[in-house]
Amino acid sequence: MEQRDVRGHYEELAAEYDEHWVYGPHYIPWMSARIAEALRLAPTDRIADVGSGTGLFAREVARQLQPRHPLLCVDPSESMLSQLGTPPTAGLKPIVASAEDIAEGRTRLPYEQLDALWLKESVHHVADPARTLRGLADQLAPGGRLLVVMLPASIQYPLFEAALARFEELQPDPAVIEGHLAAAGLEASLSYVEHELRIDRDKYFGMVRARYMSLLSTFSDDEIEKGIAEMRSAHPEPVLVFPDRLAFVLGRRGGESL
Repeated sequence: MEQRDVRGHYEELAAEYDEHWVYGPHYIPWMSARIAEALRLAPTDRIADVGSGTGLFAREVARQLQPRHPLLCVDPSESMLSQLGTPPTAGLKPIVASAEDIAEGRTRLPYEQLDALWLKESVHHVADPARTLRGLADQLAPGGRLLVVMLPASIQYPLFEAALARFEELQPDPAVIEGHLAAAGLEASLSYVEHELRIDRDKYFGMVRARYMSLLSTFSDDEIEKGIAEMRSAHPEPVLVFPDRLAFVLGRRGGESL
C-alpha cells in the first residue's frame, strides 16, 4: 500500500475536483439541502464548512440560504480554496486551515462563536477525531449544531474489491463518531440519508483513474489500472446505478441560541 499524502492528493486534484464530484445535476442541490435541513440553518447563523474543498456544498447552501454572515470555507489546501474564485463567490469566505488548526486554536475564525458547522466526508482525515471534534464543539454558541457527514463503515460502490476492502479497513464507524460528539458535551444522534446515483460507466472509470476518493490515492497507477479492468469486467452495463448512503452524525450544544 502506498503512503497516503492527503494534502498533496487534493492539491493535485483541485483544478478538476468539481468535475469528478458532481455525480449529476441534482446531487449537489439535494445534498446541500439535506445538510441545511439537518443543521436547521437560518440566514442569521454564523456557519462554517470545515474541510470545504472547493466549496461545492457551501456554495449551494449559501445560494439556497442567502446567509447574512459570510459562510466560512475552511480547508488546508489553498489550491482547493482558490476554486472559490477571485474574489470568492459572494457569501463565502475562505480560511486556509485544517480542522485541527481550528479545534486547537492555531487559527482563529472571524466569528467569536459558530451557530452551525459541518464536516462532509473529511473526518476520516483527522488523526485524533475525539480531540478534534471536542475542540470544534467548543467553537459552538449555545444551541449551536455540529454535523459530521460521512460514509458508513461499508459501501456498495462499484469499485474493485481491493479498494472496497481497504475502505472498510480505514473508514471510522459513524457510531464511534456519535460517541465522540456525546463525550464533547453535545446532544448526539445518528441517522442516514440515501440517494441513488446514476453515472456513465466510462465517466466513473475516469473518476477512479483520477483518484476522486482519497482512498484511491493509496493505490499505485498499476493497481488502479488493474482495478479498473476488474470493474470493467464486473460492470458491462453502460450506466452504473448504486446507492450513495451517508451517515449524518449530529451534535447540538445545550442552551438557547443568542
